[in-house]
Amino acid sequence: MQQQISVITLGIADLARSRRFYGEGFGWTPVFENPEIAFYQMNGLVLGTWLKPELEKDMQRPGLVSPGAFALAHNVGSVEAVNTLIDRLVQAGGRLLRPGDAPVHGGFRGYVADPDDHGWEIAFNPAWAIDENGHVSFGL
Repeated sequence: MQQQISVITLGIADLARSRRFYGEGFGWTPVFENPEIAFYQMNGLVLGTWLKPELEKDMQRPGLVSPGAFALAHNVGSVEAVNTLIDRLVQAGGRLLRPGDAPVHGGFRGYVADPDDHGWEIAFNPAWAIDENGHVSFGL
């Protein structure tokens, strides 16, 4: 079976607040939206932000959708870009979880939570190539 993820859907409380974070913070524009959901076309997958009650109803798991012990990641091309993007995300309604710093395994990273407390790692890894389409290739 092909290794792929097609869609990641995040449960959110307020679509306008979420759209501000992803639009003003990351600079992303939805490819589709209605009063309940927004879809963002990514490089090879789609990110959805869907009102929690609707996602819970669709999954038939009321009260279950909440952020968990995971982080989504957005890689950038330089150490400076990490801090610049973290600042933009905080200004767009995100919450700083960890300022940018250099972990012992190399590179540079920091963490921001979106308005619904989903964690985002903003990272620079000099061994990971990012092509002109934003595709990241794993490297050591």
